[in-house]
Amino acid sequence: MVLARRLADAADAYVAGSDPGRARWGEPLSRRGRARLRWDPDYCRRVARWFDRAPQLVYDSRLSRLYHRFKWETLQQYRLLLDTGITIEPWVWSGQPYRGSAALRESVLATGVLYVYLTDSGHGVGRTGYHPMSALTGLRVSGVEFRYNDVFRAVHDVFGHVMFDNDFSARGEFRATYCHLWMYTPDVHPVLLTEQVAQISWYYFGPHLDRGDRRRYSDQKVFEFPRSFLDEFMGMFAMSDSEESV
Repeated sequence: MVLARRLADAADAYVAGSDPGRARWGEPLSRRGRARLRWDPDYCRRVARWFDRAPQLVYDSRLSRLYHRFKWETLQQYRLLLDTGITIEPWVWSGQPYRGSAALRESVLATGVLYVYLTDSGHGVGRTGYHPMSALTGLRVSGVEFRYNDVFRAVHDVFGHVMFDNDFSARGEFRATYCHLWMYTPDVHPVLLTEQVAQISWYYFGPHLDRGDRRRYSDQKVFEFPRSFLDEFMGMFAMSDSEESV
């Protein structure tokens, strides 16, 4: 597919151009989808419990700097998507824009249009208090001003799911996060752990499910996990063909 190849080339060029040192990390970004995942549900439950018990907001000067950098890099990736010819539109109708990951990938690659399920529809601004990703970006599309979380959803959907054909299951979301993570500088990887890995883990393995509650989006908390959680997440993936995959 022409668009798929263009996305892969653009992503590889972005990584090499934004930080040449990252080009020496090993496999090109476009091949990260081949990484083998050693699936560990217990890790997901531990992350979900930590997230569930964490305070709503622990926003110190370090996290402020990390989120500022994370938002800036996300905007660069959004502009990269536009440069590849993808049109990004807000989803202003009821329900979700795609029936599943296969429909997302097929639609984007066939039409070059990505519909973004808006943060206001999925979380409700103000429901969980302050969050740096809820800030408005100044980017207005079809009468809707995107929040930073909307922009992140767009780049994650393309560079995590469409480009690597990862589904929306817990495993698929972990793979999508791992693949997309390599487009960000290492400094902001702790933000991705909280914004992606933790929320995914809570959605699929959170203690609310043990209490009989329905599966739902988590609150968007602002805090930093101990580094060991990020190291363990990264250690779940391996590029070696000899690794066993679950």
